[in-house]
Amino acid sequence: MKEAFKKFTGVALAALTFVAAGCSGKDDSVIKIGGVAPLSGQYTEYGLKCKKGIDLAVEEINAAGGVLGKQLKFVCEDDEGVPAKSVNAYKKLTSQDRVRFVIGSLTSGATISITQLAQANKVVQIAPAATAVAVTEAGNYIFRTCYTDPFQGKVGGKFAAVNLGAKRAAILYDISNDYSVGLMENFVAEYESRGGVVVARESYNTGDKDFNAQLTKIKATNPDVVYLPDYYSTVALIAKQLRAQGIDVPMVGADGWDGLVGLYSGEGGDEVLNGYYSNHYASDSTDGAVQQFVRSFEEKYNETPNSFAALGYDSVYLLRDAMLAADSEDAEKVREALEATDGNYVTGHLTFDELHNPVKSAVMIKLVKENGKLATAYEATVDINE
Repeated sequence: MKEAFKKFTGVALAALTFVAAGCSGKDDSVIKIGGVAPLSGQYTEYGLKCKKGIDLAVEEINAAGGVLGKQLKFVCEDDEGVPAKSVNAYKKLTSQDRVRFVIGSLTSGATISITQLAQANKVVQIAPAATAVAVTEAGNYIFRTCYTDPFQGKVGGKFAAVNLGAKRAAILYDISNDYSVGLMENFVAEYESRGGVVVARESYNTGDKDFNAQLTKIKATNPDVVYLPDYYSTVALIAKQLRAQGIDVPMVGADGWDGLVGLYSGEGGDEVLNGYYSNHYASDSTDGAVQQFVRSFEEKYNETPNSFAALGYDSVYLLRDAMLAADSEDAEKVREALEATDGNYVTGHLTFDELHNPVKSAVMIKLVKENGKLATAYEATVDINE
């Protein structure tokens, strides 16, 4: 009886161990990459495009044999761009799915909400599109694929002063949004350093829908250009009211605008014409890597990839290349290999500075109409050091 009990107990423990292993999310046949992105909510256009870029990269890499003899598996959680939900998504990915690599989130606030957790857990986090300076200040496990707000704010300032030749700029920004404030401050510094004069600086709060009072004040200053550092959904509202007031000067913005074409689904959007924004790549570039990416994306999804798709795509290849360089999927070794990155990607030649921010150039995109539909076109490459 005693031996029978021992035998039963051993079998039971083995079964429990098997079940526990299955519930742990551990699977030695794949390398899991976690994703946190707004797949619903206010910033859906960002999240869905980024995920499509990531999915395409994973599909390509797996078709080519995977990484280190294993297939990649992307597990993505929706955070709706809400920081508290970003934290929940991160905890689910790291505790249940046991990921050691996370791509996300996309907006700065949502991303910053999980950087301290990733650093403490020694989880490699790559932010595809979060441009606030504080993102990578959490520690040496945090990287980003995009440039920072100070950089693109300065790019916008130089473009307005030099490329557009605007002498008088008005600014309308979200005073409660770090992204918007950071862009505004750096636009002003660069624009004024190049001889421009800021004639109006008006603000609003996140969620506001009526901007007519601020625009009335802006119109009275007779600006040559209006800088709108915010996300595409808000910019669309502002642009409509701005044009309705008869303010017909060029508008300039940043990468948060890169959702306007998708918002209008190619229809309408005349109010955002004569608008320009800094971006991470141009889909109509003649660069071979860009052209191949655009072809593959269009074949798979029947749409042109925006910068969020390209940044998500590059984030996966950055991880792939670091794993190959490290000959390991160990997070510490991959982190070290990422620091030594020096290669060509869809969004440009990329190396990392000491804070894990990429060193690369920026382009300015113009909103145009093609065959009656809203579209984008490459306008200029801007180097703020010139």
